[in-house]
Amino acid sequence: MIRFTRLLPAAVVLAAGLAAPAMARDLTVVSWGGAYQDAQRALYFEPFKAAGNPMHDESWDGGIGVLRAKVEGGDSSWDVVQVESEELALGCEEGLFQPLNWDAIGGRDAYLPAAVNDCGVGAIVYNFILAYDGAKFKDGPKSWADFWDVKKFPGKRAMRQGPKTNLEIALMADGVAPADVYKVLGTPEGVDRAFRKLDELKPNLIWWTAGAQPPQMLAAGDVAMTTAYNGRIAAANTADKKDFKIVWTGSLFTIDSWVILKGSPNVDAATKFLAYMGKPENQAKLPTKITYGVTNKAATPLIATEYLPGLPTNPANMSQAVQLNAEFWLENIDSLTERFNTWAAK
Repeated sequence: MIRFTRLLPAAVVLAAGLAAPAMARDLTVVSWGGAYQDAQRALYFEPFKAAGNPMHDESWDGGIGVLRAKVEGGDSSWDVVQVESEELALGCEEGLFQPLNWDAIGGRDAYLPAAVNDCGVGAIVYNFILAYDGAKFKDGPKSWADFWDVKKFPGKRAMRQGPKTNLEIALMADGVAPADVYKVLGTPEGVDRAFRKLDELKPNLIWWTAGAQPPQMLAAGDVAMTTAYNGRIAAANTADKKDFKIVWTGSLFTIDSWVILKGSPNVDAATKFLAYMGKPENQAKLPTKITYGVTNKAATPLIATEYLPGLPTNPANMSQAVQLNAEFWLENIDSLTERFNTWAAK
């Protein structure tokens, strides 16, 4: 039988090609690199792949602008991304993320309330802490005020580049009670006070941008103490036999979340991945590699007791911590980042 094919104008063919969905590719998961992503790869990514789910992982250093550029520019090369609290709030508000199918990933009630969002599911609970090398200081710092005391504890300090966490830390170093940090920071006078306190330390400051850097800086002797993610410090102690110490007093805790980027061609595979990551028996393995708290309520009872003292979710550690105020940073991140960058450049 002879079939007759009607020829279409070239413009119509071109338009049809442009409208076609993105070429199929494996699921791409993006996290924070370093020891944390090494742990995720060993405990989650490789077993997920071994179960017949093709995927690969990449890393990034954060920033809502990166996600805006990808989604608004039509770059669908990432599917699942781990984000910080204000990135979750901003991205969800701006429509950058795919709404989650909660029934398919275990249900909202399975998770800590703070880990539940229409656009994201909590991945970990972690703290920004003060860290130092116990081999250098036998009687080390006990507070953020000590972080500023370069006479008693000589040497450089490292802080994460940007205003978030640094302004809170500066106010606590200046004597503001942890419970009052955001009350003070919510005023122009409080912001001025935080920057004045940072002025005092500025000659001794260097900046880090990726979570892997603080333990590297401590190990190299580049700094006497640093802010850091608690899990990176504990991982360095385990992997490299270091004696790095964590000060929990005045630490800032928050939750990172998994999101699915709008425009992902792999929403079904991404949802299957989130369901796998959220299972309590899988989450409970994380502290064996890196000491971050977990978000599925049924996971914590499965964690071996030997790992509990180093977890942010340990009540003894949580009682000394301040929750990072995502709402404050959602409202102020742009203006305070601009001010911070101007201040840092002087």
